[in-house]
Amino acid sequence: MAAVTKKYKIASEAVDREKQYRVDEACALVKKIASAKFDESVELHVRLGVDPRQANQMVRGIATLPHGTGKEVRVLVLTTPDKEAEAREAGADHVGLDDYIAKINGGWTDIDVIICSPDVMPKVGRLGRVLGPRGLMPNPKSGTVTPNVGQAVLEVKAGKIDFKVDKTGIIHVSVGKVSFTPEQLTENATEMLQTLHKLKPQGSKGIYFKSITMASTMGPGVKVEKSSVPGI
Repeated sequence: MAAVTKKYKIASEAVDREKQYRVDEACALVKKIASAKFDESVELHVRLGVDPRQANQMVRGIATLPHGTGKEVRVLVLTTPDKEAEAREAGADHVGLDDYIAKINGGWTDIDVIICSPDVMPKVGRLGRVLGPRGLMPNPKSGTVTPNVGQAVLEVKAGKIDFKVDKTGIIHVSVGKVSFTPEQLTENATEMLQTLHKLKPQGSKGIYFKSITMASTMGPGVKVEKSSVPGI
């Protein structure tokens, strides 16, 4: 633990806490100071000027990152037999219906995304108490309830992510890995922030982007200058 603390201290000293870095500078710095022995995720933490308790200030949506997240996404497709081949050909890791519903009811949630066709939602809806708290419940707004299950699998595998503001008004989302180039991280972060900008709710008054911070899994936060991001 002492070694980790020492590495974190060294990394922290490389960051000017008073400075807001251009988005490309922040991406390069986060990558440079990452020191873990594994390929850390690079995350954006965006504090928004919204009150998520108000229905007209909820921020939720989807973004397709140009370079994906670098994470191997495990996808389960719950659908009828006539759609199973389509889901498998698209790259779904698990495909079925009743057998997987039984497994989930038994506590199995070893997946990252669940996609289902609309005709099975009456059965899937009963899994809300298990899937809801884990953020795994399929939702038409996020494109995970669709008759085109194969296309949905392809999009998720290619880097489509679903995000939602938490109860404190912050969006936490991965925009890549430390192994990405600074340019890839910059393009992913820019796409994510532009998507958030487009989703600004009408009920949000005053400053929308209160703060933008980027960090690797084990690294210190680096503040990002909003005006350095095109289109926001």
